[in-house]
Amino acid sequence: MCGFVGWVDTQSREEEKLLIIDQMAETIKHRGPDDYQKWVKGAAGFGHQRLIVVDPKGGVQPMVRRADGEEYVLCYNGELYNTDEVRKLLIAKGWTFKGHSDTEVVLVSYMEWGEGCVEQFNGIFAFSVWEVNKQKLFLARDRLGVKPLFYSEQKNGLLVASEMKAILAHPGKQAVIKEEGILEILTLGPSRTPGHGVFEGIHEVRPGFCAVWQKGAFSVRRYWNVDSNPHNSSFKETVEKVRELFTNAVERQLVSDVKLGTFLSGGVDSSAITAIAAEHYKKQGLSHLETFSIDYEEQEKFFKKNDFQPDRDLTYIQMVQKAHQTKHITLEASVEDLVSRLKKSVELRDLPGMADVDSSLLWFCERIKKHVTVSLSGECADEIFGGYPWFYRKEDRDRNGFPWIRSIKERQKLIQSDISQKYDMEKYMIERYYDSINEAPLLKGESTEAAKHRQMLYLNMNWFMQTLLERKDRMSMGASLEVRVPFSDHRIVEYAYNIPWEMKHHGEQEKGLLREALREILPEKVLKRKKNPYPKTFHPNYTKAVTEWMEEILSDPKSPIFDLFDHKELKSLNDSEGKSIDKPWFGQLMTGPQLIAHLCQINHWLTAYHIQIK
Repeated sequence: MCGFVGWVDTQSREEEKLLIIDQMAETIKHRGPDDYQKWVKGAAGFGHQRLIVVDPKGGVQPMVRRADGEEYVLCYNGELYNTDEVRKLLIAKGWTFKGHSDTEVVLVSYMEWGEGCVEQFNGIFAFSVWEVNKQKLFLARDRLGVKPLFYSEQKNGLLVASEMKAILAHPGKQAVIKEEGILEILTLGPSRTPGHGVFEGIHEVRPGFCAVWQKGAFSVRRYWNVDSNPHNSSFKETVEKVRELFTNAVERQLVSDVKLGTFLSGGVDSSAITAIAAEHYKKQGLSHLETFSIDYEEQEKFFKKNDFQPDRDLTYIQMVQKAHQTKHITLEASVEDLVSRLKKSVELRDLPGMADVDSSLLWFCERIKKHVTVSLSGECADEIFGGYPWFYRKEDRDRNGFPWIRSIKERQKLIQSDISQKYDMEKYMIERYYDSINEAPLLKGESTEAAKHRQMLYLNMNWFMQTLLERKDRMSMGASLEVRVPFSDHRIVEYAYNIPWEMKHHGEQEKGLLREALREILPEKVLKRKKNPYPKTFHPNYTKAVTEWMEEILSDPKSPIFDLFDHKELKSLNDSEGKSIDKPWFGQLMTGPQLIAHLCQINHWLTAYHIQIK
């Protein structure tokens, strides 16, 4: 994949822009280590870090093209999965192409259709187009938010980047958090409000949104959202349609000029992607598909079965590998592998993250990159087809607030008393919750239960799924690995949004409908396997390592975390090895050592980014 930066400023000189564009782009070199190019002219400057996946020679960026007296400059991060179809439409309209890259198709699409070009695309993308004579900058982000895009309005222009760190690298921008940023970290973290950059003055182009800056005026609009419509198909027809859409999405995403593989956990989602990809490879006469799974040092010794992780992955992985003859590699992470990347994972995310759930993925992607440059992964299925307990547990579904944040009281307990008195954390969380569910498109005349399901689906799509997609993008890009997520195909999401819950929960099983759609694709035992989340380590040495890290922080009275958290409460938590708080901080897995590591990450974030709390 790639990363880009942009700076529009009507007052600064080109010489200044050249230096600062380099400075900003250097911070995201991990997103594109294969090539760096820049373009500066007049009011605008852009830098592009490229990870070469398609058309090495024809996809160089920033890409410049002229037509009808206008000069267009494109910076693009992503992949189009309908490149050939869009190219044919453009050729029919008289356009010609120099290469076969999707980058060129994106640029020419904008030249033909203007801002409406985004409606033509099936893919994951974030891009900017600068029109030199009009002095107009157009920004767009893919429908589900797989690829990131941030911006900051300035006195004389606009800063744009794939990651917030690049905006913070501009000499005119400081890392400041105020009331809302503090509440985002303390109340919602490691998630954040859609469009919110946490740092003061930094914002995110939301999924399915585009924006325009022109002559000092900046506007944002939504170009896509799910829509509510009656679902009139039978269960059998629905199963067939889901299978068709999913199979097509996977096959579209196998296009690559470099080596490609899949993540394989033995769960329903990654196994289905692997099965379709492997069969496609066979039909194309290609070599065996490469598949990858993660495990942990001495996991067989320390694994503890629980409601969320009822079993280990190995048996199910072997079933899929054997059925489809993939070339499989299990990568085993040590405690040191996880701990040594806890700080880097914060720096890649620009925010405190999900502890070893992040750092293990970073390590995993680093190891996969030694074998392939592109990989497919199973994210988004649970949010779209109802795989989490909060979709069907009444007490979760009916909660007044995010079902994956059940720890507000526990969070308040750890916070400095003056902060907890000054800021109403629970009110902030509830307001953000209602902002989202009230935004969900409902169907006129539907039952209260049906409306609740839609709202839960919308909430997951815009919050929980975004947190996981952000994790996947930053950790994979941190390893310069491109990861594609077929379940995020907007056609699947649009269709699934209107499928009644009774169908989705077929057989009283999470993702029951999806399992039926995959019946002809997966081994029976894999098909019936209870959902398992991304695996985490149970090794006591991990707990020992993160508690020791926290001890170091506690021993330094100048540690910045004490500007937010109470020293006594943190010590009590650490002394109990995290057991004094029995509710997950976030989601299902952030308990015990994961919570301690997350708090250590907050301290590192405050330190490494020199954050000013105002």
